[in-house]
Formats: sequence, structure tokens, C-alpha cells
Amino acid sequence: MNLASETRNDVVIIYVKEERLDAHNSTELKSAVQKLFEDGKKNVLVDLKDVRFIDSSGLGALVSGFKNAISHQGNLKLSSLQSQVKSMFELTRLHRVFEIFPSTAEAVENFQS
Repeated sequence: MNLASETRNDVVIIYVKEERLDAHNSTELKSAVQKLFEDGKKNVLVDLKDVRFIDSSGLGALVSGFKNAISHQGNLKLSSLQSQVKSMFELTRLHRVFEIFPSTAEAVENFQS
């Protein structure tokens, strides 16, 4: 899986550089997020701007990351969802679980408030 990351104002941003987040690659994202929280990071943002398709495995990886955040007293938020991906979050009602922001900048700012 092609992931990139950067740290901005104490927020680790993971950019998913794939068109699909599915059974073939979701475990890598799950592991990357888990490692960040285990390493003591508290604020993680997953930018899904390039993701055009997500299946139950991709959703599961994000839910796992959310649970990891809670167990480490941290926060995991999402940004830049394309319409098809946003529809999956709404269909599964996960938009009620995750804080989802239209842009990375807005999400980073929200961590600071």
C-alpha cells in the first residue's frame, strides 16, 4: 500500500495514496495507525482524498484505528472523502462515529481547538 505521512502541529497525517482501500491493502493501514498510537502519538488524521472505493475491510481498518485511538486516549479523524466513500460511511452509519472533515487543513485546525 502506498502511504505517505507528515506531522503538522502535533497531528500525524496519513495520506492514503491508493484508489481502493479494500481487503488487499487495508491491513497495512491498520498496522500503520496502530503503530502510531503504540508509539505514543495522540492525534492521527487519515486523509482519504485519493480513495475512490472502500469496502468492509477498509472500513474495518479505520474502525480498528478508532478503537486504538480510544484505548490510547487519542483521537483519529478523517478528511477529504470522495462522494462514493462518503456514501459508504453514511450507509453504514459510520459518519456518526468518526469526525469527518472536508479538508485536511480544517481537520488539523479542529485538533487544535
